[in-house]
Amino acid sequence: MPADLIELDDIDRRILKLLAENADIPTVEIGRRASISQSLAWRRIQRLKECGVLGKRRLIFENEALGFTVTVFLGIRLSAKGSASLAEFERAIVAIPEVQVVQQVLGIYDYRVRIVARNLSDFERVLRRRIMALPGVSEFEANVLLSEERRPGPIG
Repeated sequence: MPADLIELDDIDRRILKLLAENADIPTVEIGRRASISQSLAWRRIQRLKECGVLGKRRLIFENEALGFTVTVFLGIRLSAKGSASLAEFERAIVAIPEVQVVQQVLGIYDYRVRIVARNLSDFERVLRRRIMALPGVSEFEANVLLSEERRPGPIG
């Protein structure tokens, strides 16, 4: 086992599962559900943060409640792939407000981008006026999100 990899015990896993369900759960409730004291729950959470298992907490916005009813994943291929070209593209794409996630990937496309829009016409506007005008974009493929199941991922 690598030296920087933390060993999780059953209590850690229970705490992580509880936090994955509700990041705002009070430590007193975590302690109760994990059958430990509130202070031990707090110490365990602090240790998980210090070891890098728990990162910064972020809000998840409900896009539909904000009027963004369409989510599109774009695969984008660049014509040039030098470090300057990639950096220029990344600076430009993250400046677009509708872009939620930018991921550099291996495969057919160089980037995978998550975009939200009010409707398909709004997405078309973002695509034509902003994405297609970005430096180096040579090819793209759009996939419209139909449904999404959010999962926290494996825990130890």
